[in-house]
Amino acid sequence: MKLRSLLLPSIALIALAGSAHAAPQINGKQLTVGAADVQQYLDGSFPRTQKALGGLLALTVSQPHLTLPQGSRLDLGFNLAMAAGGSSMPVGDVQISSGLRYDAQTQGFHLDQPTVDGFRPSTAGGGELDSSTRSLLNSWLADYARREPIYKIDPAIAKVMGVLQVKSVGIQNGRIAVDFNQNLGSFVPQGLLGN
Repeated sequence: MKLRSLLLPSIALIALAGSAHAAPQINGKQLTVGAADVQQYLDGSFPRTQKALGGLLALTVSQPHLTLPQGSRLDLGFNLAMAAGGSSMPVGDVQISSGLRYDAQTQGFHLDQPTVDGFRPSTAGGGELDSSTRSLLNSWLADYARREPIYKIDPAIAKVMGVLQVKSVGIQNGRIAVDFNQNLGSFVPQGLLGN
């Protein structure tokens, strides 16, 4: 009985530790966030719907899939569905690439100048995105990039980052990397960051 009462809380703590996402990491003037953390944030932020024509049409974007290749642009895939007149049908999978920017107001990383790079239709006979779907997708992308972060920094860390200048945002070794004008270690309290 005593073993069981000790074992259950221990298992619960291990499960919580495994499900929590890791904190950003700091190395000098650089803060990095891992792809798995960004993916977890995205998974909790979707699906999203963009309406047009007074709600007659709706584009639903779901199942984001993030890749962080080396360089200045990330790759992001989505599933698209279009709804009109109460019925929804899958459109296909779209692949975008985008630069990144850090926004101190939202305390997060946003897409910067996203572009549609590829499309795979849901049906075998499907072709390219039609102009109205492409226009609606581009409208959604511009709005999403302006207002919604793909990852939001912990408010305690972001508060400190607000007094620093961002020099660059890019991707290094599968992580989003932000370079600041000063060493972050002296600003961020111990215990808020990963190793």
